[in-house]
Amino acid sequence: MTTTTPTFPLIELRDVVKNYQSEAGIFPALKNVNLSIERGEFLGIIGKSGAGKSTLLNMFTGVDELTTGEVIVHTNEESVSLHTLSENDLALWRGRTMGVIYQSFQLLPMLSLVQNVMMPMDMSDLYHPRKSRERALELLEMVDILEHAHKTPDLISGGQQQRVAIARALANDPPMIVADEPTGSLDSVTADHIFKLFERLVQSGRTIVMVTHDKGLMPRFSRHVEIADGELFSNGDRK
Repeated sequence: MTTTTPTFPLIELRDVVKNYQSEAGIFPALKNVNLSIERGEFLGIIGKSGAGKSTLLNMFTGVDELTTGEVIVHTNEESVSLHTLSENDLALWRGRTMGVIYQSFQLLPMLSLVQNVMMPMDMSDLYHPRKSRERALELLEMVDILEHAHKTPDLISGGQQQRVAIARALANDPPMIVADEPTGSLDSVTADHIFKLFERLVQSGRTIVMVTHDKGLMPRFSRHVEIADGELFSNGDRK
């Protein structure tokens, strides 16, 4: 008799609600969101400004507390309810499991590009003087920015800074990359180069979740969902 090992998605959001308190009362940013993120997929989350895209990202990165519901992370070893972790354990998990790419890059201006890429290693207790530097240089070469490794961010273009941000997100070799409007402030040619880089990362086995307002990108994702007024829709149907 043979047994099969059950397969789980990488992350599951179950009936996630996020409310914010405002002067006008309670504002529902997310309304009973259910979403499974599969290993190796390139998932697009598409919606207008204010639809709840960034709030949704903050739920499965653990950056923000949920109001009700649950976010479950499945690894090879165990399944963890993300919001039950302590702040320190959550930060350590996020640093080792998830690379985050921001639209505004968020590079540290006083550090060189190679030092920026090494930062996540240091913050996750994975820093090694020689190996970390070698790893950072390899990543800068992968995103075609190695020649600028010792410059500070203010000396390179926006598109180049986004490439550095991608290299930094890959520093700890995380299985999942989360990108919040990563091409929103770039010209169309540079944005296309960044998108092709994401596609190569998915082909190499990464899972990528990308938030965007651009519906024109829909065909380039392996799967997409839309969000409006805090609710998820797939092919026009409420999830």
